[in-house]
Amino acid sequence: MKSARMFAFCLVAAALADGLSPAAAKVIAINQPALTLTEARIGTLPDAEQAVWLAYLLRSKAQARVDRQSLAAELQPGQTPPPPPQAVGPSHYNMPLDRPAAWYKSAEARHIADTMVSFQTPAGGWSKNQNRAGPARLPGQRYGNDAETMVQDPANFDAPYDRFWTFVGTLDNDATTTEMRFLTRMSEAMPGNEGARYRESIVKGVEYLLAAQYPNGGWPQIWPLEGGFHDGITFNDNAVAKAAMLLQDVAQAPAYRFVPGSLRQRAGAAVGKAVDVILAAQVRRDGRLLGWPQQVDPLTLEPISARNYEPRSVASGETTDVLIFLMNQPSPSPAVRAAIEGGIAWLKQVALRDHAWEKTEDGRKLFPRAGGGPLWSRNYDVVSGLPIFGDKDRSIHDDVNEISVGRRNGYNWWVTAPQEALDAYAGWSRKSASGTSRAD
Repeated sequence: MKSARMFAFCLVAAALADGLSPAAAKVIAINQPALTLTEARIGTLPDAEQAVWLAYLLRSKAQARVDRQSLAAELQPGQTPPPPPQAVGPSHYNMPLDRPAAWYKSAEARHIADTMVSFQTPAGGWSKNQNRAGPARLPGQRYGNDAETMVQDPANFDAPYDRFWTFVGTLDNDATTTEMRFLTRMSEAMPGNEGARYRESIVKGVEYLLAAQYPNGGWPQIWPLEGGFHDGITFNDNAVAKAAMLLQDVAQAPAYRFVPGSLRQRAGAAVGKAVDVILAAQVRRDGRLLGWPQQVDPLTLEPISARNYEPRSVASGETTDVLIFLMNQPSPSPAVRAAIEGGIAWLKQVALRDHAWEKTEDGRKLFPRAGGGPLWSRNYDVVSGLPIFGDKDRSIHDDVNEISVGRRNGYNWWVTAPQEALDAYAGWSRKSASGTSRAD
């Protein structure tokens, strides 16, 4: 089996080196949906592990009921709720974190923060893709937008169970962690009573992150749980690492001294659990440590699919984010060092040079260009290690140029971000050799 896979890999590599797509480009698989976390699935765990997972699941269901009941209680009997907020691009664009300290005392910053607090869910998180610079939430107005697709289609992995209640709240698209980072800047700018409500919101956000963390240390994309791939431990959008980095700051940074000591201690412990699950989820092949998936099953830690065109894979972008997080860990253990070395070696191995991924008259395509790259496929097959590309009809292809134009234009299948990890590694390895440990 190993020799057959290596032979296939060599054929593809040779074809790409010649500037050609593989001669036998084809649909190689049909994407399969991820599984929801259920009591039945938890029942397959060893007896000693079931109680903590069942407690987590029951807590999630209870919080979901509280969130909905709290919203309903804001309306008088028979009162029509306000329309939901309008979806915009990723909301972190209207929550700037890099302004001068004085700006966070301004009326503009306070308006953003007040709107932000108004949209915090009873659980303590936030939804995504909302204009935080817009109006505050009205009584009875939903915390989240309508679903991205309002068509009920069981073949669509991303179709929610409730089109009118989805991503309440989430770590997707940098949601929740960005709100908390913005409110931290507000707290620093307003250390007195005027900043008290922002600090209360941050504490509530810390409690949300701690409640949402799985028993094994990962985080789902949405909590309370929504089902499907959203229940997977999500490395996509750097969700796990950003949640862990924020909690690491809560545990250690002076800016969070207002957080109760018990929560700060729990935050520190949560970071250690996050590192443990990151190490456990790293893909291994033939005894070698490779990269990380976009998401993994919460119970088995096996790679899972997400949307119809997002197959289970080893993902170069997510690997980049995880590696940078690990390289910024103080006093890395031998296991952390081994994970970094394995991930970096894998990125170096799969880098593609002398090619470009650009627009053509027939949509974006991969084509030969001397001196181009390095590029990395967004997804690599878990078994073969070869680049793979998905389409909305769930088909998985071995040639990006063979998928539909819409999917080629609507998704960045070849990326350059892994170079950031390689650059960070150069500094990390020098500092590590000299006795220091942080990449920055």
